[in-house]
Amino acid sequence: MKQFAKNILVLAVTSALSLSVLSFSHAATYKVVDKGSAENIGYTYGGKQNIHGVMAVSGSNSYNFPVQFIPYFDENDFNQIQYNALVQHDYYFGLEPIEDFEALKAGNPTANDLAWSKMYLQEMNTSVSNPNFEYQMVADTAAMINLGEGHTSTEICVFDTDFDGSPCTGIITRSTVSVIEGISDKGITFGTASAPYLPMPEFTDSAGTVRTFWLREHGQRGFFSPDNGATIYPVPPIETQYGGGISAVFDMNAEGTAVGYSSYKLSKNREDYINDADGGCADPAILANIPEEICIQKIQRNMYYIQAFKARALDSDTPETELLGLLIEPHADDDRAFSSQALAINNNDIAVGYAHGWDDADVVTPASNERMTGSYAVIFKKDENGNNVVLDFNQPHYYFGSGNVYPFSRAHDINDNGLAVGYTRNTETFVKKFFYVDTTLPDNEMKTVMPKDFFTTSVSTAFGVNNAGVIVGEAQIETHNESSQNPRRTAGFIYDTASDSPVIIDVNTLLECKSKYNILKANDINDAGQISATAIVKSASYDAKGEPILDDSGEPIMIDVVRAVLLEPIPGGEVEDCGDVEDKVERQGASFGGMVLFSLLAVFGLRRRSFKR
Repeated sequence: MKQFAKNILVLAVTSALSLSVLSFSHAATYKVVDKGSAENIGYTYGGKQNIHGVMAVSGSNSYNFPVQFIPYFDENDFNQIQYNALVQHDYYFGLEPIEDFEALKAGNPTANDLAWSKMYLQEMNTSVSNPNFEYQMVADTAAMINLGEGHTSTEICVFDTDFDGSPCTGIITRSTVSVIEGISDKGITFGTASAPYLPMPEFTDSAGTVRTFWLREHGQRGFFSPDNGATIYPVPPIETQYGGGISAVFDMNAEGTAVGYSSYKLSKNREDYINDADGGCADPAILANIPEEICIQKIQRNMYYIQAFKARALDSDTPETELLGLLIEPHADDDRAFSSQALAINNNDIAVGYAHGWDDADVVTPASNERMTGSYAVIFKKDENGNNVVLDFNQPHYYFGSGNVYPFSRAHDINDNGLAVGYTRNTETFVKKFFYVDTTLPDNEMKTVMPKDFFTTSVSTAFGVNNAGVIVGEAQIETHNESSQNPRRTAGFIYDTASDSPVIIDVNTLLECKSKYNILKANDINDAGQISATAIVKSASYDAKGEPILDDSGEPIMIDVVRAVLLEPIPGGEVEDCGDVEDKVERQGASFGGMVLFSLLAVFGLRRRSFKR
């Protein structure tokens, strides 16, 4: 389903989850600091933050999306847009049939007609509709930084450009997927972004048809910036042949060591196809109809083997990289693309993430076709001899009965005290549950702990942990839903491992009564107890050009939108009784006894801890 349609569905779903149906009994111990709407962006999502409260923010659904009508649309394209609007407008909030067809064809659409044009491009971006990249590509993401209270979120142009390749001086392509993963305590911004799709020179095929193809220089690539995005330094992959390679930077510690993954080897099958003169990218018959670059771009998926890596010395523009290894050692004749990714690193240079593993965890000498259908949470560290080792916390492995790799578990974060968090699967119910593990134990004693969450079938994931051992994440709080089309409601949660009686708590129950914010997800927590989160809040609605949508009386139509927020601890916050809880929301984990309240007060500043996908 295309992004615009998804946004409309999110609107419909979240409207059904209106805050008016919820009533909690809770402590007003956090205040919500709204990061505000970003300029020209409809939705924002809270990411990681540093100790100074500087937050990474992601955005989507940009206004005035730069559809390039001329010369890239023909009569058939315009007619299809008009037809789509005619037969589908009843399914989309606020959209009508095409309002001014002649203006649309002239490249000057109304907001309504621009929305349909963007949706059309998103349809044509699929591999079935657009196998040779002959339509403008739509990614429509925004990477932003919020410098703290009182600041608006500012977009950073990472690798995107104007349509002529100029560096973000005019209208950018919005064909890149750009994400700021975080900002280190020393103020270094880091993340992952792709290059823009730009139109190639006109190409005349074997039938004499003039065609335009859209090419990008590279896919995912890690980056960092020492000056809030003014200067962008890429973190080059180890293997870059045939498409630029791929890399990612997911986390960075206080010393400037970053972790993520890098391509380090080419797929032999892909390389053979590129050099094949009989049906491949070296075949003159193929090259008579598409450029060689497009032939290679079509097979970028699974082009590379990737592995977790460290990038050191990110205070220079040439960071030193080091591969961290795999969980398993494949047979010499096994050419499958086994991979690993590092998602977080602490200040002791210990990293966590996930990696492919055998179904049988006890395999020492694998066969050439050893069974592997799962990936597992892992730790990357040095052994007593200084060699890189990858360990899986002694988890049970699982046979999924499928040829696809199943994400059995992930480790998303690790604090300076060696407490790692993420999600794993309950092997009896196979429900995804958050976990923590003490990685300071001897290797053979490490064990994942799955605390009791809201209820047995609640899906939960931990995303962050601070040095006090306070875990934050996301969990389902709704025991059932009214329709199979709608997901069960989620909430951000907090869980204090240092408490004598730890219990999972819905962070919404820590806000003021009748708060206008519904916290869907808690993404990160710093050592000041500040939580970066994503919430639903009522806001004025805007059309595709960013103009307010008004009702018949001229008042803005209010809708539920996704917004990045910061949860700020309130010193001395007290328990309030806000009423009963809706029946569909299971509360077995969120009662407030004396020990729990004492634990919460520790989170709010009575206890300071010694550090953080």
